[in-house]
Amino acid sequence: MTETRQTRGFADKWNHIPQVPVGVSPMFALLPNFGAILRWTLRQWLVVTERSILVVISLLSWLFFQPSLEVTVTLSADWIAALYIRNLLLMVAVAGGLHLYFYSRKTQGDALRYDKRDLADQKKIFSFKNQLADNMFWTLASGVTIWTLYEVLMFWAMGNGYAPVLYWSDNPIWFILLFLLTPIWISFHFYWVHRWLHWPPLYRLAHALHHRNTNVGPWSGLSMHPVEHVIFFSSILIHFILPSSPVHILFHMQHQSLTAATSHTGYEAMLIKDKKHLALGTFHHQMHHRYFDCNYGNLEMPWDKWFGSFHDGTEESHDAFKQRRRALLANK
Repeated sequence: MTETRQTRGFADKWNHIPQVPVGVSPMFALLPNFGAILRWTLRQWLVVTERSILVVISLLSWLFFQPSLEVTVTLSADWIAALYIRNLLLMVAVAGGLHLYFYSRKTQGDALRYDKRDLADQKKIFSFKNQLADNMFWTLASGVTIWTLYEVLMFWAMGNGYAPVLYWSDNPIWFILLFLLTPIWISFHFYWVHRWLHWPPLYRLAHALHHRNTNVGPWSGLSMHPVEHVIFFSSILIHFILPSSPVHILFHMQHQSLTAATSHTGYEAMLIKDKKHLALGTFHHQMHHRYFDCNYGNLEMPWDKWFGSFHDGTEESHDAFKQRRRALLANK
């Protein structure tokens, strides 16, 4: 089913709907289709994608902008400040660049844009009464700071022998596999902590700040309360158990931080000469921001399908979602 075949109703609320039903990774199907798994994996890694770009960024960061573990043995303001500046520049370059391209210069107009509404201005719900200013403040003041503090913790722990270190020479196959497995672990962790963040007391304390954004832009992805940042980034603590290299830490943290910006662009993809290049924001997560009670995870793992909270972008799925919501409200 495509956008043009949608019946009136759900589809009328959107400027653009991609090809639906939205599909999840075939990796965890009950009857594995190894051809489908291989095609999914190749699409994620062997073309110009968020992940392949992140591998390059993490390698460059490691080679040219990363203190050695001999340096990180001792906590010192100079190398910690260098990490913060590097992360700040990365976030400004990615989120700021995408905002400039899609929203300031409107280079692509509304083509492939899910929600045509402008980002909010003069709304009291936002800090400074402005969605962009609110999002930038929480991303840079809290998000980049806590991202950096987690990196400091991991590099200090590795330098002092509290976290196991993996070198290429130790196990080249595992060294490569860690890149492939990291997004799967992040997906597992994200679903469960996200469901926890929707627990009413924790939602009111922290997650409500992120959900101010019913329509999203690149700066919305990491716009969170500090409590949520601590929870969101805690997936990195797996490396206290799994032997890893500093480059894996960089890839892991940059994946969580920078894809928060790319996945919240509000656009399906970047158009170059009328062809889609570089898939960006997912309609799956865009629906979560608009409808709240669906799509808590991402497409890497089918937790939402297994637990009945999946919205695949079709009219039929939306009708089922509304029935679930009515049942939830009736039981409150």
